[in-house]
Amino acid sequence: MKICNRVIKKTLWYIGFFFCCWTAQANTNIETATAKYFKTIQNDPVKVLIFLQNMPKGGDLHYHGGGGSSAAENLIGYGLGQNFCIDPQTFMVSYDPHCKNENRLDTISTNEKLYHHIINAWSMRNFQSLEESAHDHFFAAFAKIEGLAQFKYPEILAETMNRAGVQNTSYVELMIIPDHNASGILGRKIGWKHDFAKQREALLAGGLSDIVANMQKEMTTLEKKTQDILACGTPKAKPGCTVKIYYQYVALREQPPESVFAQLLAGFMFANQDHRFVGINLAQPEDGYISMRDYPTQMQMIAFLHQIYPSVHISLHAGELNTNIVSSEGLLFHMHDAIETAHAERIGHGVTISMEKNADQLLKDMAAKKIMVEINLSSNQAILGITGENHPLPIYLSYHVPIALSTDDEGILRTTLTLEYQKAVLNYHLDYSTLKQLVRNSIYYSFIPGKNLWANDRYQAMTSSCANDTLEKQSISEHCQQFLSANEKAMVQWDLEKRFREFEISVIPA
Repeated sequence: MKICNRVIKKTLWYIGFFFCCWTAQANTNIETATAKYFKTIQNDPVKVLIFLQNMPKGGDLHYHGGGGSSAAENLIGYGLGQNFCIDPQTFMVSYDPHCKNENRLDTISTNEKLYHHIINAWSMRNFQSLEESAHDHFFAAFAKIEGLAQFKYPEILAETMNRAGVQNTSYVELMIIPDHNASGILGRKIGWKHDFAKQREALLAGGLSDIVANMQKEMTTLEKKTQDILACGTPKAKPGCTVKIYYQYVALREQPPESVFAQLLAGFMFANQDHRFVGINLAQPEDGYISMRDYPTQMQMIAFLHQIYPSVHISLHAGELNTNIVSSEGLLFHMHDAIETAHAERIGHGVTISMEKNADQLLKDMAAKKIMVEINLSSNQAILGITGENHPLPIYLSYHVPIALSTDDEGILRTTLTLEYQKAVLNYHLDYSTLKQLVRNSIYYSFIPGKNLWANDRYQAMTSSCANDTLEKQSISEHCQQFLSANEKAMVQWDLEKRFREFEISVIPA
């Protein structure tokens, strides 16, 4: 009897082993067939775009919320019939119930020329000017639209999520300023004490905790209105309801140090206590006078706050520069300091890597430490004029530095994550295996809470809890299910693999 049981157990083990091998081989065959098909269309822009529209995108990890994420046409639509006034010279919009009739935004219904001028002013569409650089036009657009955008954040956020859902994007990590710079204003009121610890004490005594508490209420209201617009939880739910979203608090680096520190402290505090916020960042032009002057100090601020709030993630804009806008000396250290001083886990843009001091060693360190770079191709081309062989994307790949594609400011740049992938394929001849790696990176290196499903970023084996589970099984093992339930990031990754399998089956030629 014991011998019989051993035979049965061994037989069942062999059956299970061969089943796992067969399903793994089936997965490999499906992916290989997809890769072969993609190779046949790789140089055809239209076919590549059709392929990429349906391909799972994973996450967009470098995404500015607010007006910059909304298409100019949609922003105009949000403001019609609501007392918004447009300056006919600057195209800056503002809320003004007493606006002259001829300057009301509503006049676009009878003034098509004005309509197109506004779109061009609020975005990079048709940009060409001898009086203004692309860089300046881009950053000026934010001030032009903010007077409308600040009243329409729920509509803009719903638009953002819906666009992502339509593109088969799983996740967006959104950079926003939920206190509308109230913390920065408090910082100015308190003044600069030239001591981080004393500055923090003064801010806390001055009411910063109340600002943070109010942010929680603001975010709850914003998300509720957004869910209502998307009709989430109803039979008419829009695609945006399927998109997971978390936020980064963004401090404005072109403010005086007392304001930057106050915003950073508010961001660290907020992310430390509100699960919806997973990290902090810095925005505004990296080449600005204050940004350049105070760059080392700002990195030290973040390092100081990181010691107090070590669980808050850090992603920083760094290396979004070129020699046309700053001196060569200004290109030597920004990425290095963001990583080594401020403990950045991810870098946004990273265009100037080859100009950094000891670039070779920095690249090796980034690869070893798994410091991911958020690549924004359209943004770098439009704002900095950097594209093709002048872009460092191939350098990062050659050094095995993890990267993922992102959009930066979809509305102003008039791009989508799909178009970013198309640009990467056509400019750098990325094969399907590399595309899949970038998509997986966008979740693996995201700040979604929980552990990764994968053992490492080579994506060859899942973590031990789910090592024996496959997508083909009718049910997930209890051990794996417990792991997925306890780790949100792993759950998103499991869903991404399901999406990839469905997609690959759908594109394999009959």
